[in-house]
Amino acid sequence: MLGPAVLGSAVVVVLVIGSWLFKRFRGRSADERQSWDRHTDAQERDPPVDIGDIEETAIREFSDHHSGERRAVCKIEGFVVFVEDVPADCEPTDVIRLKILSFNRGHTSATATHLKTV
Repeated sequence: MLGPAVLGSAVVVVLVIGSWLFKRFRGRSADERQSWDRHTDAQERDPPVDIGDIEETAIREFSDHHSGERRAVCKIEGFVVFVEDVPADCEPTDVIRLKILSFNRGHTSATATHLKTV
């Protein structure tokens, strides 16, 4: 027969794992649910731009591409666009003109090239 210490430890482990599973699958906060819903909606909608479009938008932030190149991260109607060839003196909030070059496989983001800082 199992001792009380082993049985008590097993109960604690089951409760910890059970509460983690509940939070993971059912207990998301309102912000987490809203974020997930927006993510799902974005995957299902058509991009607001087409290849070859020229757009003006502000730089949100910079990201380091796996190639080592610095890329600007912009959004057009909530759609993420990674911009190549951005001059080193550009900063977040600068408005730039860009040309859409391609989409990722799922059409959930695009790659563009910098044309001009506005």
